[in-house]
Amino acid sequence: MRIAVVTDSTSDIPAELAASNNIFVIPAILVVNGQSIQDGPGISREAFYEQLPTMKSPPTTGSPSAGAYMQLYEHLLKSGYDQVVSIHVSGILSGVLNSAKIAAQNFKSRVQIVDSGQASLGLGFQVLAAAEAVTQGLGLNAVIEAANQTRVRVRIVALLDTLDYVRRSGRVSWARASLGKFLQIKPLIELREGVVIRLGEERTRKKGMERLAGLLTSLGDLERLAILHTNALADANQFADRFTSQSQRSPLVVNVTSIIGTHVGPNGLGFAAVVR
Repeated sequence: MRIAVVTDSTSDIPAELAASNNIFVIPAILVVNGQSIQDGPGISREAFYEQLPTMKSPPTTGSPSAGAYMQLYEHLLKSGYDQVVSIHVSGILSGVLNSAKIAAQNFKSRVQIVDSGQASLGLGFQVLAAAEAVTQGLGLNAVIEAANQTRVRVRIVALLDTLDYVRRSGRVSWARASLGKFLQIKPLIELREGVVIRLGEERTRKKGMERLAGLLTSLGDLERLAILHTNALADANQFADRFTSQSQRSPLVVNVTSIIGTHVGPNGLGFAAVVR
């Protein structure tokens, strides 16, 4: 049985890694000054984060159309694949999953939709686990189970430079309530099953990074690790060097997709880890 693995660009899987694992990626949509841009080719992440603080109108994000998914699924099934496993960003956070579900209805059981409950490499590591299961020749249920087994072991935590972008997104109730008092602090957040949880805050970035490092150290031995950032490459590289020995595989360093960065802002630092 030939199985295709599909995801969306919020998975943050580097292009070369997606290609080598035969993963098909649908780009999400970024809307800047009323113009719809595909995540990736429309504007570089570096340029986006540099421009974000001075943009006159806050950018917004959108889901690919159900038609975009339908076209890809149809192409894959006509190209010799028997099944498609399509794994996506949490349905709580985005309409991406719903677009995929609508498209899948046209193919009955040949397309299986999986809600990762995550974003960025919290999603991406599930997709990679599924793709590796396909490479091993495992069946459909085992491929989905590989993603699910990663899902229960993944942790994604971030230190934000400001609460302002999370507050403006309107998606996090405690951030709206924190207007004023907490705008000058460095919040630490965790994403669990599509819910953004507040872990606390620090007054300085240095203390925030120390706490972030402590949280990562406390996870023990890791199967996979990615250091995530929004134009904070120097800090991300420092973290990657510091925690290389803790992970079974070399850590990835990823400038997070602008789709997510729109809601967290520049100069963020975090990690996605799969605990062994």
